[in-house]
Amino acid sequence: MTLHPNAIVGLKVDGNSIQIVDQLQLPHIKTYIHINSPDEAYDAIKSMKIRGAPAIASLAALSVSSLLSRSLSESPAPRFLASPDALKQYLRPILLHLNNARPTAVNLGGAIRRLATILDQYVGNENEPAARELAGALITEGKLVADEDVGRNITMSKYGAEWVCQQPKSLRTPKLNVLTVCNTGSLATSGYGTAFGLITRLHEISKLEDAFYTQSTPYHQGSRLTALELQSLSIPSTMICDSMVGSLFQHNEVHAVVVGADRIARNGDTANKIGTYNAAVLARRHDIPFVVVAPISTVDMDIPDGSHIPIEHRPAIEACLVRGVSYPVTNLQTPQPVTVQFTPLGIDKVYNPSFDVTPAELISAIVTEKGVAVKSLEHSSFDLSAII
Repeated sequence: MTLHPNAIVGLKVDGNSIQIVDQLQLPHIKTYIHINSPDEAYDAIKSMKIRGAPAIASLAALSVSSLLSRSLSESPAPRFLASPDALKQYLRPILLHLNNARPTAVNLGGAIRRLATILDQYVGNENEPAARELAGALITEGKLVADEDVGRNITMSKYGAEWVCQQPKSLRTPKLNVLTVCNTGSLATSGYGTAFGLITRLHEISKLEDAFYTQSTPYHQGSRLTALELQSLSIPSTMICDSMVGSLFQHNEVHAVVVGADRIARNGDTANKIGTYNAAVLARRHDIPFVVVAPISTVDMDIPDGSHIPIEHRPAIEACLVRGVSYPVTNLQTPQPVTVQFTPLGIDKVYNPSFDVTPAELISAIVTEKGVAVKSLEHSSFDLSAII
C-alpha cells in the first residue's frame, strides 16, 4: 500500500540529503529546511520545526546516518574513522545531545539506544577498516528507524479501524464520527500516521462521517497541521476549540476518540499532547471509546506507570504567542507571516506543559502494529505483552 499522492511529506531523504518542512510556518507557508548535521537536527527538534514522536526519532537517526555516510567519502578521512574506539568517542556525546532534545517522547530515546547498542557491542580490530565497518552498521540502522515507520503505521491503522468499527455503538450506524487531538499524521511520522492513520483508514473504507479535531493550543497542531492534512486528503472534518469537547459530546454522536502517544508506561498510562487527558475524562463521562494508537517504540516497559514519565515544560512565552499570516488572506497575495502576542506584557506565571498523562483506566484500547490490547473487566491497567 502506497501513500496518497496528496499526502504531505514532512521529512524528505535523498541520499545524504535530509529536508524537513518547517512546521512552525504551516499551513500557509510551506518551507523545506536542509538538515546538514546532528546539531541542526537537535535545533529543529527543540524548536518544534519538526515534532511528533516518530518523526523526531527518524530525523535524529537519519542525521547520524547522513553524517557518517558523508564522512566515509571524505579524503582524507576524518580522525574519528581511524579506529572503532575513536568513532565511539566521537559519537557518544552526539547521541547524548540528540537524546536530550525532547524528554517526553520515548521514540527518540529508543532510536538513540538502537544506535548506541551497535556502538557499544561492536567488537573488531582497532583499525580504520573496522571503524568503517562500524560506521556502515550505524548508517544502516539509522535508516531503518525511518524506513520501518510507514509500514507499521498502515498496519496499526487497519487494526485500530477494525476495532472501532466493531464497537456496539459503531455497529448501529453505517458511518462513524471520531475525535482526535493534536497532529498524528504524516507530519508527525514518516508517513500515513498513527491516530490520523486510523481516521484515514476509516475514510478509505467509506466508514467515516466526520473527523473532529481540537485546535490543540498553544501550538495549534490541530488547527494548523491536522486541518491541513485532512484538507489535502479530502477527508470530511470539523475543527473545534479545545474547550468545546464536552459540548461536542453532548450534542453529537461521537463513536470514538482516537489519539497518538509520546510514551506509554507498562500499565498503559499514556503521555500525549496536553488536552488529551481532558478528552479522555469527557469520553468516559459520555461512554465513548478512547483509543490510543502508537508504534511499539512508544511503549516504555521500563517504567511501571505514568507517574514516572518526564513531562516537558515549554518556555512561558510560547503560550502567549500565536503564529499565522496577516488577515485577510487571498490567493493573489504572498502570505505575510506574523507572530502576535495576545496576553498582557509582564505576566508573572504561565503553566505550560507540553503533555499530560491519561490513566490506563480511562483508555479503552491501545493499538500497535502487533494488534489491539484491551483491559479485562477486573483490571484498570493493561497487559501490553501481546502487542509489543
